[in-house]
Amino acid sequence: MNAETMGIETMNTETKDVDERALAFDCRGERLYGVLSLPSGPCRRGVLVVVGGPQYRAGSHRQFTLLARHLAANGVAALRFDYRGMGDSEGAARAFDDVEDDLRAAVDAFLGAVPGLEEIVLWGLCDAASAIAMYAPRDTRVRGIVLLNPWVRTDEGIARTTLKHYYRARLLEAGFWRKLLGGRIDAAASLRSLAALVRSALKPRAAAANDGAALPLPARMRAGMQAFRGPVLVILSGADLTAREFCDLAGSDGAWQRLLDAPRITLHRLEPADHTFSRRQWRDQVAAWTCAWLRSW
Repeated sequence: MNAETMGIETMNTETKDVDERALAFDCRGERLYGVLSLPSGPCRRGVLVVVGGPQYRAGSHRQFTLLARHLAANGVAALRFDYRGMGDSEGAARAFDDVEDDLRAAVDAFLGAVPGLEEIVLWGLCDAASAIAMYAPRDTRVRGIVLLNPWVRTDEGIARTTLKHYYRARLLEAGFWRKLLGGRIDAAASLRSLAALVRSALKPRAAAANDGAALPLPARMRAGMQAFRGPVLVILSGADLTAREFCDLAGSDGAWQRLLDAPRITLHRLEPADHTFSRRQWRDQVAAWTCAWLRSW
């Protein structure tokens, strides 16, 4: 691993005593880029912000940038970086379940760039949370994980969730019926879409192969979280189908229920928030919960 830090002018105008630096490092012969947010004093714990979806290291509404600066202002180093094929990093884009090398390279670089850093917490939203859950037990340097609106998507799962939480609410909206009766909704197309969802929802959950090599995503995530023995923080939005699919799965599966009831797992719900915590008060609450959780262990 050839990690190097390149000092750049402090960019932060929202918090004091935070030093920000670019960080470049190698992963399988390709160059990855990130930004370190460093507190004014020494620290032994750092948060690696893992990016999910077609996203880069700033995050939606600059959430990752603001979170990293908030953590550094509270004495915790943070690194946010781009996977291969995303943002400024080199290489071909890859799926969220194929980023183990990227995560390991980022952990290596983070520890090498910050003197005194001893343990890493992984923090991720959506499919980044899924990647974290599966990676964490494979790296002993990872001591805690933070999962926001974890992605447990299956065809039958999202169909059930959409029927339960979206269509049910729509049928109770007066505005929907006004549009339907006024001819502003294509009733035939809507019925075809509804029928397709019902067919998907009625499919049984996918079973694992006999050799365990083809576990569906929710089972792989649960296995990773069970194997990881450190503290876990789960934050769920109330106004988000991805979070609701996760809640519906956990509520209907005894193994998931037992896992989430474990004392090492802390669960917070932010009922009005959307998937990306697009309002400032929601982002601030997530940052506050993250800092409080980090101080608790």
